[in-house]
Amino acid sequence: MPIRAVLWDIDDTLFDYTGADTAGFGHHLVEEGLGERYGSPAEALALWRRLTERHWARFAAGEATFPGQRQDRVRDFLGEPALTAAQADAWFDRYVLHYQAAWALFPDVLPVLDTLAGAYRHGVLTNSSVANQDPKLRRLGLRERFEVLVCAAELGVSKPEAAAFLSACEALGLPPGEVAYVGDQPEIDARGARDAGLTAVWLDRDGERGPAPDGVHRITGLDLLPGVLAGDTRFGARSAIR
Repeated sequence: MPIRAVLWDIDDTLFDYTGADTAGFGHHLVEEGLGERYGSPAEALALWRRLTERHWARFAAGEATFPGQRQDRVRDFLGEPALTAAQADAWFDRYVLHYQAAWALFPDVLPVLDTLAGAYRHGVLTNSSVANQDPKLRRLGLRERFEVLVCAAELGVSKPEAAAFLSACEALGLPPGEVAYVGDQPEIDARGARDAGLTAVWLDRDGERGPAPDGVHRITGLDLLPGVLAGDTRFGARSAIR
């Protein structure tokens, strides 16, 4: 069954989330007078990311709302459980301004999208919200390249659940066997897509994160993606690209 469409992850796949988060959070700490509170900017960022993972898991399990998990992240990070929702939102919004100032695409994104534009349809599936990701794609000049934008917050289910991938395929009007998914997380993105019946492509940019899960194509740059899509992926064979 030929691949007719590509679904994309956004953060750390198309958009340098880690770079923007690192720079933006560092500036935010200084502006908030918290530069010395956590030992070092690196330690503060590590704590913030642990809290992000913890509270996102609560949201994914249906134990918190999307804005609620953000507010709880702020409360835990600051050690101020009595912060109101409005106070936590205001703190988070100030962080977002610094984060947005550092937004950038990876340099291989526009070339590969241009290369694939005539041969494949394109969409996005992301573990975030439309309110968060639609403006991001527009600011980065990408929104018009994607037919559909499917986000966990509105969908009510998140990757790696098969229902998330299948809903995105349904939005494209295609069976999963005709869709490839490209993402930077080997479990959440690649294994989840594979288990849902899509062609799974793991983007391992540093090339040092271990072997690909069985049935997953592993690439170290998006310049290698056209070759994977053009090859015989109907049986989910692992790619030899490293």
